[in-house]
Amino acid sequence: MKAIQLQSFGRAPDVVKLVDLPDVGSPGPDEVVIAVEASPINATDHRIIAGQYGYLPPLPSILGVEGVGRVTAVGRNVKHLKEGDRSLLPLLHPAWVERIKTSANWLRPLPDADVNQLSMLVINPATAYLLLTDIIPLNRGDWVIQNGATSPVGRAVIAIAKSMDIRTVNVVRRPEAVDEIKALGGDVVLVDGPDLAKEVSAATGKAPIMVGFDMVGDASTTNLMNALAPNATTVLYSLSSQKQPIGAGFPIIFGNQSLRGFWLMNWFKTASNDKLVTMYNHLASMVASGAIVAPIAATLSFDNYAEALATAAKRNGKVILRPSAGG
Repeated sequence: MKAIQLQSFGRAPDVVKLVDLPDVGSPGPDEVVIAVEASPINATDHRIIAGQYGYLPPLPSILGVEGVGRVTAVGRNVKHLKEGDRSLLPLLHPAWVERIKTSANWLRPLPDADVNQLSMLVINPATAYLLLTDIIPLNRGDWVIQNGATSPVGRAVIAIAKSMDIRTVNVVRRPEAVDEIKALGGDVVLVDGPDLAKEVSAATGKAPIMVGFDMVGDASTTNLMNALAPNATTVLYSLSSQKQPIGAGFPIIFGNQSLRGFWLMNWFKTASNDKLVTMYNHLASMVASGAIVAPIAATLSFDNYAEALATAAKRNGKVILRPSAGG
């Protein structure tokens, strides 16, 4: 079976290859076999390829950290899935391969929905959901602020917050993105800069904002924290600038604010199956309804993996990998 494999860490054109591997075989008593239908290329994949991520697999390793597929075989003890069901792939299970075998018992049948959108469900919508539900208690009418509004996580934050009657301040880096994020339902959309705190205060009527979601780092972290209330929490969940947060000392010391991290993999380590099922059932229904949607730049087959990786690196929308050209 075809698989896209990482041979060593480095530049994608040099270290990523399309290979033929033995088939996964029949499932064990507690396992299922899933034929992969679609898997996105994430920033995580690029960082793993470069050897610059918090989790690095033993080499050689099949790439891909999330996806979706059809169940083709089930073990005799499996009750949560049946042949023909569409299912997510477990987080960080190698996904750029024609078939996988897994025992993840939190997986459940997915609703009818766009397969490309479902393939992006495991990481970004889950991160957005947990930022809103697992950091500090939020009530209807509360405000949150985020500086990654145009990203897939940011878009999901807007949709999920709206479903919870939570209002969002959305910070973008390009003026031309303002109307796009407003059209998605962002309550306030502002361009990042040193005057952000004043603009946020004016736009929200000086509402106290107790939590901020930071995916950028660098000076954007300071801009975000300056817009928060005393005793607020900023959650750093990515570093899209590839620079560490700077200048956060004043809000932390004099505003008694907190800066903490979030990584979905850490949450998974202790999450119960019930929590996983509840979260992903909720998010899958939002994808099926069209409430959660991420822009797609291209859909390409495994044979065109080099083009797919190069296109994804431009960050103009998600690139979806399919095992074959016909999907």
